[in-house]
Formats: sequence, C-alpha cells, structure tokens
Amino acid sequence: MNYVILAVKVIKNSGQSFFADGTSLTELIVQLPQTRKNNTTIILQVSIWGKLSYDVAKYYQSEDYIVIEGYISVRNINTDRITNLLDKQVEISVFKLYPLLLKS
Repeated sequence: MNYVILAVKVIKNSGQSFFADGTSLTELIVQLPQTRKNNTTIILQVSIWGKLSYDVAKYYQSEDYIVIEGYISVRNINTDRITNLLDKQVEISVFKLYPLLLKS
C-alpha cells in the first residue's frame, strides 16, 4: 500500500513546467512538521500534475501548511558520479490538496 495523507510545510515552490502534449507539472519541496526536538528534518519532493498544478503554482508559496493525498514512489538518484553510488529519494504524486494554514 503506497497511499498517504500528510500535513506538510511548503519549503520551496519550484514552479510550473509544461510538456509537449500540454500536461502541466508543479513540483514542491516540502517538510514534515516535527514535534520532537531531537528528530531529523524530513524533506520530500511532491509532484502535482494536470489542472491541480495550475492552482498550486498560483496560490501556494513557501511557509504555507497544506494537507496532501497521494501515492509514494521511491526513485534512485545518483549522488556520486565517480563511484556511481545510488541513493534513494521519496517522491509523492499528489492527486488532492487542501490548504491548512496559509501565510498570506
């Protein structure tokens, strides 16, 4: 099961990009809120596709808190090209998004 619902803080709105077929994509860098002082910061990459990406690019900015629903995927990223070490990065493809606390 890779379905998830999370409350997250937007760190960076990377902007909106378009593909040749007209599909839009907005990528956000988000952080899970921490309640304990000793925990490490968990940062995730979030991808929003289609019509929802227009609203996200227009209305959401850094320091906003949102609730996301989506599917988790894990992809390999090449961290060291000389020794060819692979690291894993978690990415969430969002299909629903709700404002929780907006900075505006």
